Amino acid sequence: MYLSKLEVNHFRNYKKEKLSLCNNINIFIGDNAQGKTNILESIYILALTKSHRLGFENNIIQNGFSCCKIKGILRDNDELKELEIQVSEEKKSVFINQKEIKKIASYISNMNVIMFCPNDLDIIKGSPQVRRNLLNIQISQLYPLYVNYLNEYNKILKNRNEYLKQMSLNGFTDTRYLDIINEKLVDRGTKIYLMRKKYLDFINSKIGLIYENIMNINHLQILYENNLDLKNYQEEEIKKCFYYKLKSNLKREISQGMTLYGPHRDDFSFYIKDENMKFFSSQGQQRIAIISFKLAEVEIFNQEKNSSPILLLDDIFSELDIEKRNKLMKYIPNDVQTIITTTDLKNIQKKMMKQAKVFIVEQGKIREKVK
Repeated sequence: MYLSKLEVNHFRNYKKEKLSLCNNINIFIGDNAQGKTNILESIYILALTKSHRLGFENNIIQNGFSCCKIKGILRDNDELKELEIQVSEEKKSVFINQKEIKKIASYISNMNVIMFCPNDLDIIKGSPQVRRNLLNIQISQLYPLYVNYLNEYNKILKNRNEYLKQMSLNGFTDTRYLDIINEKLVDRGTKIYLMRKKYLDFINSKIGLIYENIMNINHLQILYENNLDLKNYQEEEIKKCFYYKLKSNLKREISQGMTLYGPHRDDFSFYIKDENMKFFSSQGQQRIAIISFKLAEVEIFNQEKNSSPILLLDDIFSELDIEKRNKLMKYIPNDVQTIITTTDLKNIQKKMMKQAKVFIVEQGKIREKVK
């Protein structure tokens, strides 16, 4: 899978730019604050309809304009697709081959991306919400059904929370309606648990070796932390534990007006042996652990979809020494389209430069560097 054409209109600091990308290495070089990361962000939004910069989506439309547009030509094996997203202050619209797609869930997963950026340390240091968002985004690209399950779960969860608040305010004691909601919540929640566990099991089958080969430290693994006290992840066991938690904690949930148990409260942590990396590892070790996590994802896409994702690397090579850069690049296959930003081409391997297409970014303008 690779993006052969990219067009952005009134996006961030770009008025209008059209680019032809190669199917291998594409490098965007320029000083800070020129718009390099904005190019990666535009590709990320084209794939997933939302920015990797959580909390900054309100600013993607260029000042003085009412909407922006991102368009790309995607080649996936023998298939050719034109993807487009239009964002205004009122709504977001997506198109495939110029036909509007009404459900975002039907659009996501057409183009798969994995992004590395400097603020990825939040995956270890940040709140559980950051890690749940990562899980939801990556699993949604692999399995379109996951988006449906997640959306349905969130709607049911909202209804349940509203009913719990009514029970608290009005003193309801009849739980028959709540029983109906619980059944639906447990059904969708169980599907989410199973898909998350499958995904993290695959990550764990790859991440330890990748990290060991880069850092010479072994036993890195991901620990999935649910609040159901599950003994195993068999479907019936999950449902049994989920129902038990909801029923045995009903009084507490009514008093707080919210659902306290389920996948919306899940978390996961990075461990080396028995030590949580959030508390016992250096920033450099944490960074390589996150990179190892995302390199393991490349293999998941190859196995599950028989197609490589597009890699977006936002100035990560400047954070690594030469030895670690070289070891990292061994895990990026030659047939994976890789789009890199940097402030200095000295950070890029000479071998990589020989096969790369280089773009110079200056004040929201992009030009191809002549070799």
